[in-house]
Amino acid sequence: MRQQPVVDGLITATPIMIGYLPIALAYGVLANQAGLGLFQLTSMSALVFGGASQFMVLNMMLAQATYIELVLATFVLNFRHFIMSLSMSHRLRQHPLKEKVFLGSLTTDESFSVLSVLNKPKQTPVSFYLTLHIAGYVAWVMGSLLGGVIGTFIPETLGKSFGISLYAMFIALLLPSVKKEWRYGVIALLAMFFNYVLMPVTSIGIRIVLATLLASFIGVLMKKKEVRE
Repeated sequence: MRQQPVVDGLITATPIMIGYLPIALAYGVLANQAGLGLFQLTSMSALVFGGASQFMVLNMMLAQATYIELVLATFVLNFRHFIMSLSMSHRLRQHPLKEKVFLGSLTTDESFSVLSVLNKPKQTPVSFYLTLHIAGYVAWVMGSLLGGVIGTFIPETLGKSFGISLYAMFIALLLPSVKKEWRYGVIALLAMFFNYVLMPVTSIGIRIVLATLLASFIGVLMKKKEVRE
């Protein structure tokens, strides 16, 4: 049946959509409290489509970071999507380039993880991947819009409490990786340390970029040392 891949894609995307909704709502509320209008906060979700980077940008905006700092920090944080898109392109190497580019632009940590676990065969129709990615994208954008609407009605003090979702999201992303490889935890702690050390001498945007790069560089050195041994 031609519709079966679409149905399978939607079923596979359901847990991703459920997971996106509370985070997207929290983002929408916080973005509204930060002064962004409904169009602005929804456009950010539609164009950036990156929960971690969007929360980071909100915090940096509140700290009055410059546009250059916002762009640099977002680029560094989202660079992992380049690697995930390469893997997705390899999985879809029998499909046209335009399909690879479109799906690569919608690949997230969650969809990539699900596809890695499923290990779908090479001949899987592209409609399965399209449904999976588009469903998650729509859930994120609509959840952000709904959160923005909710943010206009709730008190500011209550809206600010949604900020805890940022830390919860990062912990949820970090813990599975730490369970597989303890060095990821070390890298995260190093990034926190560098961020603290650089706090008196740099702005928040530059600090995030430098702390991320320094911690990642040390992580690479640790990995090389392990390989040599």
